[in-house]
Amino acid sequence: MRTLKYLLALAVFTAQPAWAASSPSLSSLEQQLQSLVANRSADVGIAALDLSSGNIVSIQGDRPFPMASTVKVAVAALYLAQVDHGRRSLDDMINGLSARNLMQRMMIHSDNRATDILLNDLGGPRALHDWLQANGLTGLRVDRNIARLLSDRRDLWDVRDSSTPTAMVRLLQRIYRAELIKPESRNYLLRLMAQCQTGKNRLKALLPFGTPVEHKTGTLNGLTDDVGFITMPDGRRIAIAVFARGGSDRPRTIAEAARTIYDGFSRLLTWPLSGAFSGQ
Repeated sequence: MRTLKYLLALAVFTAQPAWAASSPSLSSLEQQLQSLVANRSADVGIAALDLSSGNIVSIQGDRPFPMASTVKVAVAALYLAQVDHGRRSLDDMINGLSARNLMQRMMIHSDNRATDILLNDLGGPRALHDWLQANGLTGLRVDRNIARLLSDRRDLWDVRDSSTPTAMVRLLQRIYRAELIKPESRNYLLRLMAQCQTGKNRLKALLPFGTPVEHKTGTLNGLTDDVGFITMPDGRRIAIAVFARGGSDRPRTIAEAARTIYDGFSRLLTWPLSGAFSGQ
């Protein structure tokens, strides 16, 4: 059965372009990324979006990958949206802990129990999934809480609890633009993501020393993810999502992809693209 799933997924992959440029100016960067992932044994999906210009680059950007703990970004966003509307507070006590404490544990230390406490308080996976869909964020699925996800039989090709790379950077963009949560909640979330203690060998590993990074990792047996924001020397932020499953040396692949994106966008002039995402 696993072999059949792999062959079906491979057929979908070979029937579609591996990468698609949103601008001719990104062709060189996308070719570099394509060359990078082509030489790796892992199945890798990448998306990176310049929040100032709308320039976007992707490799297998519309292919679903397990989110693992990167879903915690969405959990945090929904809780903060409820805070913004006065329905909840970061000082609320839930199962003996403040929501603020639970949020810190979830985003900084990737605490699974803290995540499920917050998610349950919000109404469970279905409530989060419906909120994402209601806000036009297609390409993301939330089906299980973390405990159920970890206890179920593992299948890295399962479309449950998955996101495409482009859907993830769209979520990050909507958070950054304060469309899902208010500016003060966005800033709070970014401060937590800047303190992330997991995955130091992923997005951050090969970037120039001192590069600001706000991110959230995801890890399962055979799966390594990292998503978040990289700030360029000129102040531009790049929303980035890299998912890697199977194969070997996945953290190194994520680190090299992040550095390739950093270098590529550093060379790119920033001008708005017609039909691309607005980063204002």
